[in-house]
Amino acid sequence: MEQDQLKDLLERLSRGETTVEDVLRKLKSLPFEDLGFACIDHHRGIRRGLSEVIFGEGKQVEEILAIMERMVSQGDNVLVTRLLSDKAEKALKMFPDATYHERGRVLTLVRHPVNMSGKGTILVLTAGTSDIPVAEEAAVTARFMGNEVETIFDVGVSGLHRILSHREHILNASVIIVVAGMEGALPSVVGGLVDKPVIGVPTSVGYGASFEGITALLGMLNSCAPGVTVVNIDNGFGAGYAASIINRC
Repeated sequence: MEQDQLKDLLERLSRGETTVEDVLRKLKSLPFEDLGFACIDHHRGIRRGLSEVIFGEGKQVEEILAIMERMVSQGDNVLVTRLLSDKAEKALKMFPDATYHERGRVLTLVRHPVNMSGKGTILVLTAGTSDIPVAEEAAVTARFMGNEVETIFDVGVSGLHRILSHREHILNASVIIVVAGMEGALPSVVGGLVDKPVIGVPTSVGYGASFEGITALLGMLNSCAPGVTVVNIDNGFGAGYAASIINRC
């Protein structure tokens, strides 16, 4: 249950449009529901403004579907990350109104309108085309959380004129997510151009000495551009979530 839903429920009770018994029935599974293999945090939407997100990797598809079913019963919109296509196919059979974003391996199920709480635009940039899957995870997450999102792909530092050609979009954004592998230099470049929060996302893209993203991670952590913060390797979801919180302020 999310904040707007709880507020609507209490307002309907105050107007006499529902009963105390009905309200108690809807709230009795809060703050969590134990399914044996998972404890669903139904209270998270009230505390944080977004329902619990399902991490699909490592879960059996039956477990994912059971969690989704219980969340839907509470009136939640559902976001599933790191979901492989074979599991997504089964989810779509059970929830045909869901949407699977294959490149980002993200599934969304929106049963009630998303409150557009973002005050500005979140811009997602990638250094290369190979970074797009992580960027897609970030973009889908940010949109799911009620933000206007723009994306610009393949503008890495090996052709610096490419990023500079999008300067107007960069300057107009409220928060910028920069996704890069290899040496991870692009967040520093962007951070030197703007007075907005920049979130660097290192990816595991690169040759041998990239060490599956560690080189990009260390490069971003050592950025000389003030205002650049960094999430973990390939963590597009974390970047999209953090950007959404910032964009509400």
